[in-house]
Amino acid sequence: MKRDLKGKWFELLQMAEQEPYFQQLQQFLATQYTDEVVYPPRELVFKALELTPFETVKVVILGQDPYHGANQAEGLSFSVKSGLPVPPSLRNIYKELADDLAIPVPTDGSLSNWATQGVLLLNTVLTVRAHQPNSHKQQGWEQFTDSLIAALNEREQPVVFILWGKPAQQKRQQIDTERHFIIEGPHPSPLSSYRGFFGSKPFSQTNAILENIGVEPIDWSCLKQEPINQQGTLL
Repeated sequence: MKRDLKGKWFELLQMAEQEPYFQQLQQFLATQYTDEVVYPPRELVFKALELTPFETVKVVILGQDPYHGANQAEGLSFSVKSGLPVPPSLRNIYKELADDLAIPVPTDGSLSNWATQGVLLLNTVLTVRAHQPNSHKQQGWEQFTDSLIAALNEREQPVVFILWGKPAQQKRQQIDTERHFIIEGPHPSPLSSYRGFFGSKPFSQTNAILENIGVEPIDWSCLKQEPINQQGTLL
């Protein structure tokens, strides 16, 4: 796997590579990438860490495992490669974003512009077998991504953790809430989005926190968007 990692992320990866669990994970992945179709491609597995260096992290949005459809996953939670159809959960995130910040609904599924501003889009499992969700669960990725969360938790500079859905919210116990901030809500999937995700305003909440601690807020609107006509409806 490509490892264009620097600083703390590189150190944590080096430490993990000395651990038996990670060595077993690497053996598992070598077989999977040889014998199966696995997403994302090897060179994108650590894209979240590459685009958002440890020192720049302001916000963490936790996902579960990558999209398992053909060529969707690009190594960022909830994000898909530019130009592909926007998946249902991300479509709901965009609806809430537009309502929260009174901006047009984004039309492109890549969230890389968030990542380069300090939003760590981290899945707890970084690979998946094609069309088989959770197929790489409990193979070692969870232990590795827990180590990343632990390192952020030890950092003096506060981080806003956005935890959507029960699996993400299980990470709450790993976070020092006297130092860091947590925003929780239902998962944005169509099954749960109407149970409190819509109307939760996580983006404005996050920026209010960042401004209160003297950190530059995120420009959540820096994504491709539908134009709006003078009546305020999509063209």
